[in-house]
Amino acid sequence: MGAIAALTTACCWAVAARLYRQLGASFSPVTLNFWKGLISLAILLPLSPALPFSPAWISASPLSTSQLMMLLLSGAIGIGLGDTCFFLALNRIGDRLSLLVAETLAPLLTAIFAIIWLMELLSWQQWLGIACILLAVDMVLRLQRRQQPQQLWSGYSFAALAALCQAIGAVISRDVFLHSSIDVASASSWRLLGGMAIIVPMLLFSRTRLLPRPHHQLRPWLILLAATLIGTTAAIYLQMLAFSHSKAAIVQTLLATSVILSLLLARALGDTLPKGSLLWTLTALLGVGLLLG
Repeated sequence: MGAIAALTTACCWAVAARLYRQLGASFSPVTLNFWKGLISLAILLPLSPALPFSPAWISASPLSTSQLMMLLLSGAIGIGLGDTCFFLALNRIGDRLSLLVAETLAPLLTAIFAIIWLMELLSWQQWLGIACILLAVDMVLRLQRRQQPQQLWSGYSFAALAALCQAIGAVISRDVFLHSSIDVASASSWRLLGGMAIIVPMLLFSRTRLLPRPHHQLRPWLILLAATLIGTTAAIYLQMLAFSHSKAAIVQTLLATSVILSLLLARALGDTLPKGSLLWTLTALLGVGLLLG
């Protein structure tokens, strides 16, 4: 269940990254993060067994106060800061390179943090699977370096920060699932609330406009809605489902296959792929097989 949920999340991210890339000229990164969080909360909150902050939920809460704060912190770091950094990277180096950098670093950082924090040790076969996937991702990254150096530096920096935030948020979420009986929908809602607690002050402080440019066009809103439903609402639910069933490092590594899926999507849309992409795609698939074997 956890592996299937993680792989489906990766597919959602690959599709959504392509859509979000089209919104860079209409929405600022902070505004984009605000709207996707708001839309997802409007969908996920009613799906929670009991709405967060409601008397029924508080009286029968499966979380202690410290666990609740950890879940909010996970959202603040992973969604509030991490997604904003990722959108900044998207605007500078595009969807494929942003995914490549973030998803190369995030599994390694998650594995290290999970060993230190959760004592989640991996078998040699799982480490070999992680190595195959990360090697494939890194090699595809090397095949696609076409931007100018000044674009690469800032874009890669924001993508690396996004990876760090992903790793921290992943380990905190896994910790909460290990020590509570919270359901996936409620956990997803709390994470989103934590993210919004960071995004709203950032939005107010930066005085960024909420409406797209030009605001009267319907197309940016339709793309935003589609990207949010796929890349945030469905993805965060599936991601939390994965963390509730599998080790943090395994989930984060399977999420990194979004890089390979983004290549397949690009090919389906008519983009020219670098030579050698097929070989590294097969290597990544081998890594997935080792992780699930």
